[in-house]
Amino acid sequence: MTTQIAVRLPDEMVRFLDRSVASGRASSRAALVAAALEREMRRQAAQRDAEILEEHGAADDLDELVSWSVAHAAVED
Repeated sequence: MTTQIAVRLPDEMVRFLDRSVASGRASSRAALVAAALEREMRRQAAQRDAEILEEHGAADDLDELVSWSVAHAAVED
């Protein structure tokens, strides 16, 4: 499901969106805004994870899983 919202952006940001769409780097304004929000959501989640790790330390029982994941997992943008 999607919800349409109205967002006010500075003119320079709107020009950036329009240039990105015109050049083919983004399929639409909405697609570029959604991709940027998804990146911010992942960044905030990673920041929370880092804060938890700093507070509680590493869980030794997961070290092997982390090592395997780093070697085998692919991260897509």
